[in-house]
Amino acid sequence: MSIKILAVGDVCGEPGLSFLKERLKDFKKENDIRFCVVNGENANVVGITPKQADQILQAGADVITLGNHTWTRTELRPYLDERNRILRPANCAPQCPGRGVGVYSRDFGDVVVMNLMGKFTLDANTDNPFVVADDYFQQFKEKIILVDFHAEGTSEKMAMGYYLDGKASAVWGTHTHVQTSDACVLENGTGYITDLGMTGPSRSVIGIDIEQSIGKFFGDPPVRYNSGKAPHKMEGCIFTIDETTGRCLKAESVRVV
Repeated sequence: MSIKILAVGDVCGEPGLSFLKERLKDFKKENDIRFCVVNGENANVVGITPKQADQILQAGADVITLGNHTWTRTELRPYLDERNRILRPANCAPQCPGRGVGVYSRDFGDVVVMNLMGKFTLDANTDNPFVVADDYFQQFKEKIILVDFHAEGTSEKMAMGYYLDGKASAVWGTHTHVQTSDACVLENGTGYITDLGMTGPSRSVIGIDIEQSIGKFFGDPPVRYNSGKAPHKMEGCIFTIDETTGRCLKAESVRVV
């Protein structure tokens, strides 16, 4: 038997959050999705609040993953300790609030979700994600293992995908907000895509107001980011997983408009 797992790209601002709430549950039902992971680290444009995390879970996410803006909203820190359905990068220092790996029981078996963050060009005080992943994978006994690798460099994401090929059921990239065209099943049975894309305003620069983004490249003084404008979209990838072996049978990128 096989199951379908949906990974949803970075939710960007109120437009992305509203669109997710409007469309995710219906999309899951229409496509027989049994488990859903949503990257929510940009729900507040930069960072995410506890209220927004609750809204993403209520919208139909089983698990929320984060990334380099995890620590932007200080009110999130106790929430990360209190809730097990939201993950921060596992390669953050061990004294940081929250957890980077979760195990979730479902009627088809246990699902492991791991959140990692890349090092290349991200100014974050994190451990080496490859070493951290290696340590965890020596401990995992579960069949279905999903990895959200929040990273800037496409090369770093691809290297992680190949490194975990045959170990993870699926590895996907987040952070760059531009969906890549390389959804596939790697040689040893791991589903992979370099970047899921994003959930938010299509008329934008990776979710941000176009004119504001252009101004930044001209050297305008820093200001708080504003979300882009409609129309909106939800992007991600569906992984079809053999529930007995944990191997991926099919990986298909999706875009809902």
